[in-house]
Amino acid sequence: MGGTSKWWKVKVAFGFTLCLRPPKTIEGGNSSPSSSSIDVTSTTTTTNTSRRLSHATTPTRQSNQLLTQPGRSSDVQNVSKPPSGSPRLVKSVSRSSKKTCAICLGTMKLGHGHALFTAECSHSFHFHCIASNVKHGNQVCPVCRAKWKDIPFQGPTSDLSHGRARISPVDWLQEDGTAAILARPIRSASNRHTYRQSSEPDIFNDDDPIDVQPEVEATSIANRNEDIENSSTRSIAMKTFPELSAVQRSITRLNFSVLLNLKAHVTSSQLAPGCNQATSDVSQASRAPVDLVTILDISGSMMGTKLVLLKQAMGFVIQNLGPSDRLSVVAFSSTAHRLFPLRRMTDSGRQHALQAVNSLYANGGTNILEGLKKGAKVMEDRREKNPVCSIILLSDGQDSYTDRGQLPADFQSRLPFANRDGGNPGLLQIPVHAFGFGADHDPVMLHSISETSGGTFSFIEAEGVIQDAFAQCIGGLLSVVVQDLQVRIESIHPDICLGPLKAGSYATRVINNGRTGFIDVGDLYADEERDFLVSLNVPAGDSSNETKLINVQCVYKDPFSKETMSTNNMEVIVQRPEIVKEVVVSIEVDRQRNRLQAAEAMADSRSAAERGDLASAVCILESCRKGLLDTASARSGDQLCVSLNAELREMQERMASRQKYEESGRAYVLSGMSSHSWQRATARGDSTEMTTLVHAYQTPNMVNMLTRSQTMTIIPDSLSPPTARAPRSFTEKMMPR
Repeated sequence: MGGTSKWWKVKVAFGFTLCLRPPKTIEGGNSSPSSSSIDVTSTTTTTNTSRRLSHATTPTRQSNQLLTQPGRSSDVQNVSKPPSGSPRLVKSVSRSSKKTCAICLGTMKLGHGHALFTAECSHSFHFHCIASNVKHGNQVCPVCRAKWKDIPFQGPTSDLSHGRARISPVDWLQEDGTAAILARPIRSASNRHTYRQSSEPDIFNDDDPIDVQPEVEATSIANRNEDIENSSTRSIAMKTFPELSAVQRSITRLNFSVLLNLKAHVTSSQLAPGCNQATSDVSQASRAPVDLVTILDISGSMMGTKLVLLKQAMGFVIQNLGPSDRLSVVAFSSTAHRLFPLRRMTDSGRQHALQAVNSLYANGGTNILEGLKKGAKVMEDRREKNPVCSIILLSDGQDSYTDRGQLPADFQSRLPFANRDGGNPGLLQIPVHAFGFGADHDPVMLHSISETSGGTFSFIEAEGVIQDAFAQCIGGLLSVVVQDLQVRIESIHPDICLGPLKAGSYATRVINNGRTGFIDVGDLYADEERDFLVSLNVPAGDSSNETKLINVQCVYKDPFSKETMSTNNMEVIVQRPEIVKEVVVSIEVDRQRNRLQAAEAMADSRSAAERGDLASAVCILESCRKGLLDTASARSGDQLCVSLNAELREMQERMASRQKYEESGRAYVLSGMSSHSWQRATARGDSTEMTTLVHAYQTPNMVNMLTRSQTMTIIPDSLSPPTARAPRSFTEKMMPR
């Protein structure tokens, strides 16, 4: 009985990894002086005894019953009931089971008000016990001493007032030259509940203070001139193109078109540290800092490769934001959660952001509007504001709370920022750039959100393109050089009235009995262009050889200096000879007409497809495509016409059947409509690869960022410089406009 009692003590001690010397045999004897720990393989016991010893190391409900009921089977024939003089023995055995926390020895039964944590070695503890243990530097299992990869940190503690949760470290993998953030092992349900349900402040005013730049207005005139010389200048280059260079003097011409071409320029002699003139993008010193909120879908459908690629793409975004830029991440599934407030992307801010992104796991449904509401609240509640702000929204699934393909009747009223500050009804003040990921997302909802907000909608068809799509988007956001741009058009001749202003999705208005018109353009990226067609009537002329048609002026804000700037008035004049010997059509005007006609054809074909009439949808696209080929710009080899022709053909192929339209056609068409209506690059299909011709609106900064994404590996854990990887195909140079 004495030997048996010793073995009971040994097995209990083994459960707590205590260092004891076992007896020589099961029957008894003195402890071996040469033994310093328990060696299961070297003990001279029977097979049944070894099996019982195994039960002691990983106790289960069944093994506890065997230990406390010695006469139950042959497996316990050599085990006697503990003597009555040792009442604490049975109690100790129960503590080694999963019902008892090995740290506090308290019960771990479900429903007792404690969150539980199960490690990858299968041992379980109270979450608060093991979190406290880890907090003090112990990163191994207290039972089996296994080193953990997934380290449990306590939820929000002292940082709760700032809305910041303690988040586990980042695991990074470099495989085949590509950096990827590993999807962390699935945590136990109790641990997930603890993290997801961490409380948030009622008001998100815990954003980092902005990086204060010296105000240009506060300098003297002498210093102002010196600052301008040593920093950067931003301007709007404006060109006008009448439809015809000359109109016969004696006739009146209706629906005469004038093209307005605007381009944002930035010149800088001050580059960011480590950059050179040949390779730099728009430098930190020559652009305005950004407030960016990314709203990420982490529903169950994102599990696996999708989530890994999303983390990698977010790692690229984080690495390419500057120390004056601020980022906040909102994750949503059935509900939405802010991972961290707007933080400046300094080295420590980047590390925090990378850790937060890596902590994401996929689970639950898809509540897009809830995620958007949370992200908008981050922007609304900020204490301080960077000059440029934007939201990136990504989702891969249908909204679980709306009917498939159908928007709720009160959709726009549920969007954030609606009817704000006396602006246009339903117009968001902050653009939302939406990304539909894969074949099962909701393109109708995402396109509506982006269109209403002034953002773009991109269709990410291939999983591996998500980082490139993000890179193209932030390449633009990190190069905003003009804000609040408004174009004013005023007729000069008393008999001229303005007709429709063809500006796509940009807000326009004509007042003063058709004498004055406005186009609200908003922000422009560096080297980004906008083309607008102004329709008017040209009255019969007098004896003059020319007619002054309109005056055009641009007013905008420099986001860096916050100064309001304006261009000089530009007059548009048409020649009025008595006889026009040769009619010369402006290629520039003809090109933009083709773009507008193609955009209208896309919208009409989409309407037909939604009615179920795919044959008519294909015919609309084919008719437009053939019409483009007969235009003057197409015959001259204009590259925009070539691009439009290829895009229309691609849409026809994606409307060949109802299945193809549902899988990719709808999203592809909506992304094309978004791109042409805003004249801004979007990702759609394979549009980041050189095999496509959809590059009409890419800026140099977008191309540079896209190239960086396709040729560089980011190593976020050490924040070391990027290393080269084998490039995928990418655009060598932009398509001419």
